[in-house]
Amino acid sequence: MKRRHGLNKHIWSRGIRSVPRRVRVRIGRKRNDEEDAKEELYSLVTVAEVPPEGLKGLGTKVIDDDDE
Repeated sequence: MKRRHGLNKHIWSRGIRSVPRRVRVRIGRKRNDEEDAKEELYSLVTVAEVPPEGLKGLGTKVIDDDDE
């Protein structure tokens, strides 16, 4: 699993005493290009954008994009 630096910045953005209780994340499976890797794929975790109207009524959406 690899995580982007934006996820870490988001978690610690409000300080050590008031970390967010919930974080909406996007998990993507990517092909591992390293020669000596044991696994063929790895998971990339990034912070997902929250819509201005809130999270109520949202569900899971499958996104097929290879450019990210």
